[in-house]
Amino acid sequence: MTEDEFDAFYASAFPRVVGQVYAFTGDHGQAQDVVQEAFVRAWDRRRELVAAEAPEAWVRTVAMRLAVSHWRRARRWLELVRRTPPPEHTPGPGPEHVALVEALRRLPDAQRLAIVLHHLCDLSVEQVASETGAPVGTVKARLARGRAALAQHLGGSRADALGGKEGGRRVR
Repeated sequence: MTEDEFDAFYASAFPRVVGQVYAFTGDHGQAQDVVQEAFVRAWDRRRELVAAEAPEAWVRTVAMRLAVSHWRRARRWLELVRRTPPPEHTPGPGPEHVALVEALRRLPDAQRLAIVLHHLCDLSVEQVASETGAPVGTVKARLARGRAALAQHLGGSRADALGGKEGGRRVR
């Protein structure tokens, strides 16, 4: 089958096969998807389809098999979901967490990044400097300014929880 013959075959057969598969699946979108996939596979075998007496039947058979496979996968997934126990209720973030996130959002990007990498990701000042490409002194300044800004946004006591020390020394 030449490309032009295949194009004509596709144009005439696609709506019919979609209608037939739709009657089988009850889902027009799924019918279009599986018939399209069947025609893609038919394109790869277009030379063999010349010898076949009924290329439309071949495409319809492939589309039906694809629809059944899709249904089986969906059924297996549904069985898996039903067997999986629902997760226990996990409480949302507490008010302190929400306040910390809001305060971090108010910081300039460079200070926020330094604070998060150092205090939340447990990177040393040197590692933060390496990761951000900033000198160590700049990272120390960003940390100090960031902690001071957090203290103002959080009312002092919560920012102290982040600590102002690096290895037993005050970071400046």
